[in-house]
Amino acid sequence: MIRKLLLLLQGAVVLAALLIGWAFWSQQQALQQTLNLHQERLLEVPAGSSPSLMLNRLEQDGVLSGALWLRLYWRFNLKQPLHSGEYRLQPGMRAEELMGLWQRGEVVQYSLTLVEGWNFRQVRAHLAAQERLQQTLTALSDAEIMAKLGQPGMHPEGRFFPDTYRYIRGMRDIELLRQALQRQEQVLAEEWAKRADNLPYREPYQALIMASLVEKETGVASERPQIAGVFVRRLRLGMLLQTDPTVIYGLGERYQGNLTRAHLRQPTPYNTYVIKGLPPTPIALVGREAIHAALHPADGQSLYFVARGDGSHVFSDSLAVHNRAVREYQLQRRADYRSSPAPAQKDTP
Repeated sequence: MIRKLLLLLQGAVVLAALLIGWAFWSQQQALQQTLNLHQERLLEVPAGSSPSLMLNRLEQDGVLSGALWLRLYWRFNLKQPLHSGEYRLQPGMRAEELMGLWQRGEVVQYSLTLVEGWNFRQVRAHLAAQERLQQTLTALSDAEIMAKLGQPGMHPEGRFFPDTYRYIRGMRDIELLRQALQRQEQVLAEEWAKRADNLPYREPYQALIMASLVEKETGVASERPQIAGVFVRRLRLGMLLQTDPTVIYGLGERYQGNLTRAHLRQPTPYNTYVIKGLPPTPIALVGREAIHAALHPADGQSLYFVARGDGSHVFSDSLAVHNRAVREYQLQRRADYRSSPAPAQKDTP
């Protein structure tokens, strides 16, 4: 009887060893298999998806086999949630490499660029055009968006930092906008802490407004401190700023590309040919360089400037000299005349 029991036990041990060996071999075969792909594929993993769900789906699609063994491997070896997003599957990839992508959460990222000089209407349009973002802001007013960002009553213009931001499929548009808001607050605080002495600003927000005027006035980075210097001197002397971009911003959609003398006389809260001092809010997205220029204006005597037509400007100390520059560069414009920055590059994945 004892001998029979020992034989049975020995047989069970051998059988168990064979089963374990077979299971290990089967799992290794499943892990080392090459995915059945003939071209690159983006695999979308919705939020809340489990490895079991995705592996079964891939098996049903004929991309892999042995989903059971792969599920067991994840459950007993990796033991972690599956990150949502898109994963890039390449021809020749093994199932083990796919599991590694999932484990590391190497989801496909996309880029979105907010450009210096854009207004908030352009920012909203650009966000709405991103098909991979989850759109939550389309039906909201500007005021409702700011309230959703935890800034009720704040005017949105100029409050978002122009930069390139990375996002993944399914990310909400409000999350990306929040990043830009926080980044602008950080940059403005850093630059304000290092500002020059005796500036005509009571608070950082006024410097942000000034920076937006500088941003819109020149496409030449080296001119920003000079532009800021002219505006600061005019503020100190009580002169009107008389900057065209504020007039255009105040006109809104009424502006059709041709700024007239009638527009310069038309009262709006932003028309600096009519109002004294700074406009009530920024008029555009503002980069760090423009903020720095507003807080470190160049010394000098110039009180006027006029666009040459190539993005740069002529600076003048007196009205008589300025008027001669206007006659030379404004009244006889070239066909390729421009006073704004060059077009920005497109977003890339």
